[in-house]
Amino acid sequence: MAISSTRASSKPLIEKRSIDYIPEAERHGRLFSQFTLWMGANLQITAIVTGALAVVLGGDVFWSLIGLLIGQLLGGGVMALHAAQGPKLGLPQMISSRVQFGVYGAAIPIVLVCLMYLGFTATGTVLSGQALGQLFGVSDSAGILMFASVIVLVTVLGYRVIHFIGRVASVIGVIAFVYLFARLISQTDVGALLQIRHFSWSSFLLAVSLAASWQIAFGPYVADYSRYLPSETSSVKTFFAAGAGSVIGAQVAMILGVFAAASANGQFAGHEVAYIVGLGGAGATAALLYFSIAFGKVTISTLNSYGSFMCIATIISGFRGHLNVTRLQRLVFVLVIVGAATLIALLGQHSFLGAFKSFILFLLAFFTPWSAINLVDYYCITRERYDVPALADPNGRYGRWNALGIGIYALGVLVQLPFISTKFYTGPLVAAMGDVDISWIIGLVVPAALYFVLAKRWHGAVPDQLILPVEQDTVDAQPSRAGRVHAV
Repeated sequence: MAISSTRASSKPLIEKRSIDYIPEAERHGRLFSQFTLWMGANLQITAIVTGALAVVLGGDVFWSLIGLLIGQLLGGGVMALHAAQGPKLGLPQMISSRVQFGVYGAAIPIVLVCLMYLGFTATGTVLSGQALGQLFGVSDSAGILMFASVIVLVTVLGYRVIHFIGRVASVIGVIAFVYLFARLISQTDVGALLQIRHFSWSSFLLAVSLAASWQIAFGPYVADYSRYLPSETSSVKTFFAAGAGSVIGAQVAMILGVFAAASANGQFAGHEVAYIVGLGGAGATAALLYFSIAFGKVTISTLNSYGSFMCIATIISGFRGHLNVTRLQRLVFVLVIVGAATLIALLGQHSFLGAFKSFILFLLAFFTPWSAINLVDYYCITRERYDVPALADPNGRYGRWNALGIGIYALGVLVQLPFISTKFYTGPLVAAMGDVDISWIIGLVVPAALYFVLAKRWHGAVPDQLILPVEQDTVDAQPSRAGRVHAV
């Protein structure tokens, strides 16, 4: 591949790029930053609560831990495959969906992604508000507003600051979790909890689904944070760096949640933050733990807000053509996004736990088909041979609407409906399956198989190799047509 001879000598604190292609001269960073970012994003209170749900909702400790680990590996593999696309394409994740859905058609899954970000930002803000409220002696609502202000600032600053906070959050998270585990083990008979085993498929698959959905939900934006890496970065190494950070961080947090809920005697639900901090002690120690919880949520909540900004810009650019986002426009976008999430958090803070479980399971129905289609197309059909400039051209190679991708996506959502089990909706086949929700498995397998078979026959023209935009300092590049070059 043609590579710029020099990297950018200075990296501004405030990110100047949005959804546009990252030129080679501006690429920077190391793979280790992917590991620390995703570990920091997962060593946090919402992951603890997610793991606790496996026990709160009826599972035992032993089989919940195994189910969560299986779910982490399955979902983490999907997430990491998306991460590996970032360095090769130099693009945010969702804009590449235009290959499978069309320049206009990609707005369909992107709108749903925005809703997901709002939900996760809101639920994370609830827990962070509880932590800040306890730390500063104010109400949870005041804590929510304080946390939202921090998220706005970090999101506006952008990519470099997000990665820096991810590194700091990893260090703080490791220290806090080691301490909490030590305290938990000293106060709880862990061996006795592991000896209580009453296996049931419904509880076991609930644990698998909780972890898998947690990981798969990162898919729509994970490449946003690997796209600045140099294009020669190994896809395999990117896969393992992002995937390992996410899986290890989430599993550690969820293990703590499982043991905390199992030893809580019913005191965990509704008082999640206070109970976790209570494991560590009182006074100054409690204050430090409240701070670590709030700081840990900064990383993931910023990722959600930043991802929302990228998605909204992608939707607008699809219908308006190329979009240059000014810093003022970025601020307005972020204020609207975080403002909406904060409002949801304030309204729903007193009924958080049950709503969160239903939310994260139900959203899988909309993201597993998208993920399956995107991954099969990238790795099996086009095999990384994207025409990047054509992604901004409704009259170009990918067209306005891709009926094949949209149709399979819609079918992938519909085929899951009989198997979904949430408070929002329960499918007719759930009872026959022993109240086990297997919709996410169907949502991955069926669309992937259909797209692989049908796209092999009816996929549009695939370029011979990856086509990237012309860079002013590109050397030895052979132009393929105006404004584009083959990267070799």
